[in-house]
Amino acid sequence: MTIHLPQGPYEPRATPLDLAPTGTPLASRTVFSAAHVVADPYADTTPDSPAAVDWDATLAFRRHLWSHGLGVAEAMDTAQRGMGLDWAGAEELIRRSAAEARSVGGRIACGVGTDQLPPGPATLAEVRAAYEQQLAVVEESGAQAILMASRALAAAAKGPQDYLETYAHLLRQATEPVVLHWLGPMFDPALEGYWGSTDLDLATDTFLQVIAEHPDKVDGIKMSLLDADREIDVRRRLPSGVRCYTGDDFNYPELIAGDDRGFSHALLGIFDPLGPLAAHAVRVLDTGDTKGFRELLDPTVELSRHLFQAPTRFYKTGVVFLAWLAGHQDHFTMVGGLQSARSLPHLAKAYELADGLGLFPDPDLAESRMRALLTVSGGTR
Repeated sequence: MTIHLPQGPYEPRATPLDLAPTGTPLASRTVFSAAHVVADPYADTTPDSPAAVDWDATLAFRRHLWSHGLGVAEAMDTAQRGMGLDWAGAEELIRRSAAEARSVGGRIACGVGTDQLPPGPATLAEVRAAYEQQLAVVEESGAQAILMASRALAAAAKGPQDYLETYAHLLRQATEPVVLHWLGPMFDPALEGYWGSTDLDLATDTFLQVIAEHPDKVDGIKMSLLDADREIDVRRRLPSGVRCYTGDDFNYPELIAGDDRGFSHALLGIFDPLGPLAAHAVRVLDTGDTKGFRELLDPTVELSRHLFQAPTRFYKTGVVFLAWLAGHQDHFTMVGGLQSARSLPHLAKAYELADGLGLFPDPDLAESRMRALLTVSGGTR
């Protein structure tokens, strides 16, 4: 039956892809999905209130990802760190998710930042102490640490040397190798000039110097600059044994597939809605079938680029919207009220693209929920 979307009439597909969990671990690539949080829709909150999280639904979604063989990257920007989820909420999320990971044998890595600092300027010593506090929480939980880019460090640092000294200090504190995360300003404008320069070539040199001076403490890096050529260049310059986890939600198929000089692993927000399909594609790649991998994953790029279009930081809205349509949660309420951050036409296009890919386990449910949103948000035509 035709559904009338803002962009025109659309005929939903009748059957989804067959993407049931297989229990087979991924072999050729290490793949993390940066997972979203599910809000409690009945909590009496405001956009300025601490996040009210539906813990049962949030943890159930992580079990869904683990069941397909994916790792979970927890308490990252996809979980609305700094956009609705404060440190108190992130700390509880880390502890709960790490415990859940242990119970099911799932892989988990968690974000370490400085977002417990009060608003306003912070000293470098305060930035280091904030990082150390969060690093201790993640390590105590048994999860791997991801050292995220810090707004406070970006504001406090006077140049590359401050980054070199801060990260050297943190890496010395880490008990196990960490993932270093370079998040570009398209995801968070406050991170403009990270690593001490707005010149990306100079910033890259500083980033690589941190790694070169502490290769035994760096498991890998996550590049989130939406620049495939730069990621490939950095990937080729990494010390032996240090992995590159692509965070490029525009170019991930080619970066994961790689070339005769290497490849990227993955830590991606788009692998929240694409989780089962992404896991299936990597299993095809595990057999050496690069062509089959690309045939599965290349068609998803249009959806990803749509969700991550500028302002890129609001991609979380589309991610949660698709989780609702797919039946992973019963509502489309987000912490901080972020469900209002994308327009009805944007969401309708996301539905069309995701349905065309066969991502919805129950296409009829997705269609009925899309119709309900159209009625409530746009009226009838």
